[in-house]
Amino acid sequence: MNPFFTHHPGLALLSRVLAAVLGGYLLASAWAVFCGLVFPGGVEAVLAGVQLSFAWYVAAVVWAFSPVPLGRVWRGLLVPAVALLALARWGG
Repeated sequence: MNPFFTHHPGLALLSRVLAAVLGGYLLASAWAVFCGLVFPGGVEAVLAGVQLSFAWYVAAVVWAFSPVPLGRVWRGLLVPAVALLALARWGG
């Protein structure tokens, strides 16, 4: 864990809240974009991606407040989101 957050528990909590809200939104949005661009079916693929993005968002919130190091939380949210966006860009 970063020593800066070790001495400032309020900042660690703020970072987890931001990871839950912003990181979860980024991951859910990346999933919806990925589904809409990669899977066939047009509107149905977009709707399926949006519906499943709610589950990804809830999973991201649970992950953000799980008892794992803060750096791992951010990596666990940002790496898949960037990967999904890159795959959507490559596949779409």
